[in-house]
Amino acid sequence: MDSNWQLFLDSLWPLTQAAITASIPLAVISFAIGLAVALLMALMRISGSKVLSSIARVYISIIRGTPLLVQLFVIFYGMPSIGLTIDPWPSAIIVFSLNTGGYCAEILRAAILSVPAGQWEAGYTVGMSRTRTLYRIILPQAARVAVPPLSNSFISLVKDTSLASIILVGEMFRKAQEITAVTFEFMLLYCTAAGIYWVICLLLSALQNSLEGRLEKHVAK
Repeated sequence: MDSNWQLFLDSLWPLTQAAITASIPLAVISFAIGLAVALLMALMRISGSKVLSSIARVYISIIRGTPLLVQLFVIFYGMPSIGLTIDPWPSAIIVFSLNTGGYCAEILRAAILSVPAGQWEAGYTVGMSRTRTLYRIILPQAARVAVPPLSNSFISLVKDTSLASIILVGEMFRKAQEITAVTFEFMLLYCTAAGIYWVICLLLSALQNSLEGRLEKHVAK
């Protein structure tokens, strides 16, 4: 028991450090890029252009219809077969960003469509172009609707970063695997990693609730 407790204490900081320096940055960078992709896809879906809408539909269908694990394998292990080798970190960012973009595109599209049509007309009335109306009037209102599901998507992404371990990214779960390769204490190390993920998600959920409360104050009752 004492040896297990000592191993827990010895491994706690390396795992936490890996979470802070690798897992969380990987999630933040991928989510930021993914949101940009999602917004582009959402705007393509509602653009009225059949070509643009079809492209966005196909992209979203592919992303949502294939497992994230398979997407990681295709980019990291599959691309070298056609002469394109991508390092682990860029591979993970590409896959997580594209995956986030596919799922969040529908969230943003639904949020934009939830804004009353009269808001578009109000923008046109004061001389705004469609683009200016979108960014000055529609998107700020849509953001309030989109925050809860987008926050949930980010929390899920933080957990999904553990899959990056299979393509040799040195995030937290990879660090746990490296320690277990020496100690063979699989249950202890994996449960420790699970606990750290849990704590991170609890903190993110608290931030989500705080953000939703702030936005709620600006919504007319």
